[in-house]
Amino acid sequence: MTFNNILEQVREAASKRLLFLPHTIRQMSRPERMISTADIETVVMTGEVIEDYPEDARGHSCLILGLVQSNRHIHVVCAPKDDYLAIITAYLPDPNQWSSDFKRRLL
Repeated sequence: MTFNNILEQVREAASKRLLFLPHTIRQMSRPERMISTADIETVVMTGEVIEDYPEDARGHSCLILGLVQSNRHIHVVCAPKDDYLAIITAYLPDPNQWSSDFKRRLL
């Protein structure tokens, strides 16, 4: 399965502006996470789409997995808009809920 179309839309929107929603800021700022805006930008620009949500109530969105400089895997849920990329949430994937490569949810 390829997610090239949504990834193209995400990167185009991100090149204009990143908009961090209040929930995202709270999630990024949790002491056990401390995810930076630079981390988010790295994930969005270099990561891969692992889930696509075309019917999301917030508009077409997706889940991107990326590896940042600190060698941490980060998941970012985002929705491309005309003038910006909405960052819906960001978190460190739980190894108990994801495959060893953090690309597939465990049932």
